[in-house]
Amino acid sequence: MPYAVTIVPVMPMRAEPKHRSEVISQVLFGEFVETEPVVTDGWVKVRNRYDNYEGWVTVSHVEIVEKDLFDAPARFYAPAWVNRIIFNGQPMHVPFGCEFSTNGSQVTKWGKYDLQFESPLTELPATVDPAAVLKHAPMFLNTSYLWGGKSVFGVDCSGFTQTVYRLAGIPLQRDAYQQAAQGQGVGFLQEAQPGDLAFFDNAEGRITHVGVLLNDHEIIHSAGKVRIDDIDNEGIVNRDTGERTHKLRLIRRYW
Repeated sequence: MPYAVTIVPVMPMRAEPKHRSEVISQVLFGEFVETEPVVTDGWVKVRNRYDNYEGWVTVSHVEIVEKDLFDAPARFYAPAWVNRIIFNGQPMHVPFGCEFSTNGSQVTKWGKYDLQFESPLTELPATVDPAAVLKHAPMFLNTSYLWGGKSVFGVDCSGFTQTVYRLAGIPLQRDAYQQAAQGQGVGFLQEAQPGDLAFFDNAEGRITHVGVLLNDHEIIHSAGKVRIDDIDNEGIVNRDTGERTHKLRLIRRYW
C-alpha cells in the first residue's frame, strides 16, 4: 500500500467515500496513513499509522511520501493552541498536538510540498510521562464536542483522551470501548490517581464515554464541550445544572 501524510490542518475520516457520510475520526496535519492503491471519485481508503483506524478521506488531503519518512518516529509536537506554518509558500494554521519527525529548524520536504515552522516545536517525552496528561488536558477546555473529532477545533470524548495521552507517550486506541480494554483496572474512585481514565456506560451496559480524572472528585471530559465536572462513585454530576449525566463503570491506569 502507498504511504501518505496529511497536508490539511484536520482531515475528516468518513465511513463511506462521500461527503454526506458520517465522520468516524480525524487525522491531524502531519499524521501518516497507508492508502489503498485505487482512488474512487476523488476518495481513497486509508489506515491511520498510529491506531490502525480505517476510513475514507479526500485524496487531495494527503500527499504520497517515501517509506523512510512514513517510518520515521514523531519527535516533536506543535505546542500552541494554533500554530502558524508556511506550507508550500502559503500560511497555514494547524492545531495543538500535531506531531512531526522534524524539529522544525529548517525547511522540510513532503513529496512535492515544502514545510517550514514559524515557531519552535516542543520535544515529545522520551518515556511515559503521566504528568503530561494533566499538563495538556486544559488546552482543550471549552472546545466544542464534535463526533469523530480529536483536535482543539472540535473533539469527542475518546479523541480527547487519545490525544492528551499520545503527547504523554502513552498510546491509546481510538474509541472509548477500546481504551477501556487497555491498561490496568483501578478498584475504587478513592484509589484513582490524577490522569487515570474513568469510563461510563449506557443502559445496555455499553461503554460510551470516557474522561480524565483530575483527582478523586473531579473529571475533565468532552460532553457538549470539554469541561470540568464533579464525579463520585455513581458517576458525573454537571457543575452547571446539578444533573447526574454519566454512570461510572470502571477506572483504568496506563503506567
